[in-house]
Amino acid sequence: MADRKAPPPAGSGPVTAPQHVLLVDSEPGRAALLEQALKDAGYTVDKRTDPNQPLARLVADTQPDMVIIDIDAPDRDVLEQMSHVSRDNPRPIVMYADQDDADFVTQAIRSGVSAYVANGLRPERVKSTLAVAVARFREFQALRQELDDARSELADRKIVEKAKGLIMKHRKVSEDEAFAALRKLAMDRSSRLVDVARNVIDVFEITQE
Repeated sequence: MADRKAPPPAGSGPVTAPQHVLLVDSEPGRAALLEQALKDAGYTVDKRTDPNQPLARLVADTQPDMVIIDIDAPDRDVLEQMSHVSRDNPRPIVMYADQDDADFVTQAIRSGVSAYVANGLRPERVKSTLAVAVARFREFQALRQELDDARSELADRKIVEKAKGLIMKHRKVSEDEAFAALRKLAMDRSSRLVDVARNVIDVFEITQE
């Protein structure tokens, strides 16, 4: 089976529904009903398994576009498995369950569930439920990417500030002059400013040893 990457984040291009599904269900009869509903909605169930199987490894091996879990009473182990999937191979996850406890639903969402449907499966709503799950997943992925970018930018800024401070201290120059020196080095080397700043810090640390 060819590898498939995680669905693209929101805003990355035309939104198309995922087609390949990993179905997790402990009851064969119910799983067959859901699988038929998925096929009617245009999805392909690549693999059907039960909740006792290692979900994170199955997702890594099969690379589905979406994970659907249909289970009476999901437990902590299932939530932990979903957390691993969300961390290592993020995918939209839809959970059908009989448990409608608000605290548990909150925990499921925090574990990576994009759509939680309580109290039974309604085949006619499968397509719309999955569409909502994909939209929520992509929105979350976009927000997470923005947060990661912001953290990276802050970390880079701290490195530049440290390098600038070292230049100011050792060359007895102003902040603007130190920054200009860093920027000139970056331009001369065709390098990113933060990479030059790291090199400056490394040089100063070596000379101080």
